[in-house]
Amino acid sequence: MMSSGLAAFTLVHVPISLIGIVTGLIAAFGLLSAKRLDGMTGVFLATTVLTSVTGYFFPFHGFKPSYVVGGISLLVLAIAIYARYSRGMDGGWRRTYVITAMIALYLNCFVLVAQAFMKVGALNALAPTGSEPPFLIAQIVVMLIFIVWTVLAVKKFRPDNLPARA
Repeated sequence: MMSSGLAAFTLVHVPISLIGIVTGLIAAFGLLSAKRLDGMTGVFLATTVLTSVTGYFFPFHGFKPSYVVGGISLLVLAIAIYARYSRGMDGGWRRTYVITAMIALYLNCFVLVAQAFMKVGALNALAPTGSEPPFLIAQIVVMLIFIVWTVLAVKKFRPDNLPARA
């Protein structure tokens, strides 16, 4: 049974995560049409950072794989934020931004699929330990979608309105 403090914390963490995923998907579709979507992208980056940071505050004991996912997410988010805001996506920083932002979104979706298999009864019945073929197939499909999406986004995201470097 979940304590009321943990339940309240979860009620904050989960919506932040879902906002990060939804705004990330919108921003990622913007990449395919060379649209910056600055507001949506800002919300995506901020909520995805919050998702990773708040994930460390759950009362886990011992080392968990989620710590590695959260650490990788924070690293790629730092690079994405630097590439977008400090470097203005100039030159190679455009590609760096697209790749790191898409990796951060993928990691959020990876966790979403894992959580769905743990919490949704029908999915949990198919893969109760998370090592069964349905879980692995779902994660491979998500990864392949993101690989293709990222390659297309790198090619297509060439917005005309990138700021000039001083």
